[in-house]
Amino acid sequence: MSPERKTIMKVGFCTMNYSAKPLEEVVKIAADWGYEAVEIPAFKDNGQTDLDELLGGGAKALKKMVQDHGLFVSAISNHADTMAILGSGKSVAHIAPGTPEEQNKWAAERLIKTGQLANELEVPVVVSFTGIGSMSHMNVFPYPHGWAEEEKNFVERFMPILDKFKEYGVKMAIEGHPNNIIYDLHTAKRAVELTGNHPCFGVNFDPANLLYTGISVEAFIDELQGRIFAVHAKDCQILPHNMPRGGYWMFQGDWGNYQRSFRFRIPGWGSVDWKAVISELYLTGYDGVFTYEHEDVTMSTDDGVEKTIAFLKPLMIKKPYEGRQDKLFTK
Repeated sequence: MSPERKTIMKVGFCTMNYSAKPLEEVVKIAADWGYEAVEIPAFKDNGQTDLDELLGGGAKALKKMVQDHGLFVSAISNHADTMAILGSGKSVAHIAPGTPEEQNKWAAERLIKTGQLANELEVPVVVSFTGIGSMSHMNVFPYPHGWAEEEKNFVERFMPILDKFKEYGVKMAIEGHPNNIIYDLHTAKRAVELTGNHPCFGVNFDPANLLYTGISVEAFIDELQGRIFAVHAKDCQILPHNMPRGGYWMFQGDWGNYQRSFRFRIPGWGSVDWKAVISELYLTGYDGVFTYEHEDVTMSTDDGVEKTIAFLKPLMIKKPYEGRQDKLFTK
């Protein structure tokens, strides 16, 4: 590890953790608790920002407001609108209007606008989903060509968006998740390949969304090094007593059901080895923001805000290893 490397690991905050509160109120809460950055939403009707208003001249005031609280915007989220880029029909009708073609076009335009906003705010990355035509295509039975068709749509619809992101100088971080073109290690690597290793295409690493698939999150970090553009600090608790009954990929039913085989938790309360994850990320080149996202059904967001910063902040690496200079390590 080069001694010249400057480590800037920080703990950030998803403002949508408090989706019912105004943006500035949430920014103040984050600052008061010691968080150092915020990820703000840009999807339609999010309750905190209006994409068109910000592009119409409001971006400068938003940036100043965040800075006045001693924070910065580390990422912009557009998870909702983007589900309709590859998805269509009734499954995304509550997100995007019109025919399937109109839904796809509207969602793509929204993602491009989000990239434009990131450029105006000088934010390096946009975090999003891709959606999917049919997640059933992940299984080659009964239609063996389904996933190839999903990949074809991904290339046709996302390459023009990525080229706009390159024009804006902004990176796109796709979050791995079911009902998306990326849902595990192999699909993440395949998506990078499909884009022709586009410089603006990468992933948002959320260990909780990977752990319940049974894969090693550390192996994911190693394999995707250089393509991890953002990190969500969310934990996942694997429940050994329920796993033999529910197995991996137990998505149906109440998220608060005690019989689930896994449940999302705040960092430190699940099965993610955060010291190992932070170390692996650092050694493979990531030393950015770890953005806390609250989906823990066992406790309030207020509880999570307090407990997460107390757990994560001491784990952040502030300086690189200097190396040994004594006779045992020098010639």
